[in-house]
Amino acid sequence: MQPPRTQAPKPFGAHFPFRPPCGGKRLVFLALWGALVYNKKACYTLCAQARRPAVSRVRRAHDITKGSFPVPLMRLYFSSKFKKNLFPVLTISITFGFVLYFLLSNGGAQNLGQILLRLRWEWLGLAVFAVVLTFALEGVTLHLFCRHVCPWWTLGRSVSIGMTGLFYSAITPFSTGGQPMQIYAMRRMGMDTGKAGSVIAMKTLVYQIVMVIYSLLLVFTQLGFFQQNISNFSFITVIGLLSNSAFIGAVLLFTVSARGTDRALRFFLRLLYRLRIVRRPLHRYSRIHVQMSVFHKSAGLMGRSFRLYCTTALLTVVQITVQSLISWFIYKSFALAGEQVPVITMVAAQVFVSMVSAFVPLPGASGGAEGSFVLFFGKFFGQDIVAAMFLWRLLTYYVNIAFGGLFSVWGGKKYQAKTEEKT
Repeated sequence: MQPPRTQAPKPFGAHFPFRPPCGGKRLVFLALWGALVYNKKACYTLCAQARRPAVSRVRRAHDITKGSFPVPLMRLYFSSKFKKNLFPVLTISITFGFVLYFLLSNGGAQNLGQILLRLRWEWLGLAVFAVVLTFALEGVTLHLFCRHVCPWWTLGRSVSIGMTGLFYSAITPFSTGGQPMQIYAMRRMGMDTGKAGSVIAMKTLVYQIVMVIYSLLLVFTQLGFFQQNISNFSFITVIGLLSNSAFIGAVLLFTVSARGTDRALRFFLRLLYRLRIVRRPLHRYSRIHVQMSVFHKSAGLMGRSFRLYCTTALLTVVQITVQSLISWFIYKSFALAGEQVPVITMVAAQVFVSMVSAFVPLPGASGGAEGSFVLFFGKFFGQDIVAAMFLWRLLTYYVNIAFGGLFSVWGGKKYQAKTEEKT
């Protein structure tokens, strides 16, 4: 008697005439689809291709259709997504922890509830409008530089690149991730790497020069007031101005002098090698030197367009002023009794807060931004300083993360597709 013939398993996907919902792009979801149609062999094969352990037990189809997915596959998929976004999650958690500490330590939450009852929403709306206007000015200023080297560049690309810089500056130490990610995003949108590097370098240089001159003018006009109310104000101001001036000198050296940049690169690589931080200095030097050569060849494309530099400098002055007015709008929305603070004093205090926060190595200047705001604005807000700091931090930091991330993803998907069709 011959043994009964076993029916050969149907090919994967033959149970359903339509295409799987994932479109065949992710092996993990294809494995879930294999589990759905009782095809264990296909499920295990796809899991092996994805280099993930095979599912030990496949649940029934009616459980899966009701939303009960196999736990191992679901855990693996979401754990991989979590690992990719681990650093931003930790950054936001640390900064939010500092805000909660300031908010709950001195009864700030109770004061915030009382302030919301008397809050003047028209002034708070102006603060929100100032945030949006800051984003727009960032994109327009960057767009002027981009159009100078790439006439086909669009304003939507510039806004997306500007928001990308705000997002990655907010989640990296010393705000060091903004410019490299902007260059990377511009390269994906079709701009040459050298041109992108020259655009970001000149944009950063103009911003820092304007910031130093702006700060010097405010120091001369408001020096007496802050010396009377802020301890060690002169020391903080001198350190902030010196650090910004050193940064300007480094950017100028990097942009203008190729020989000086090469000497500085050799010096720092030699120092890092002696400190046992860099293991292969020659290999690292060759890689960086090639990238610097491309940058210096493209830096001349910016030319000596004084009209471009004057226009972008003027827009930068407006951007810094609007961004500094956010704290004044919050102050007006609190409807505090007593003598009103002049606008120029609030703007100066905000500029000094930005200078002090630049020394904090944590992402988003966590701790330093909150502490410096309390230091400079404590006299203005009085017992409501913690609530004011919470609203200021919400508008100037967490909004940058939220909208910067959204615009970064949106711009990368939209303009990357157009670039592929173009090339």
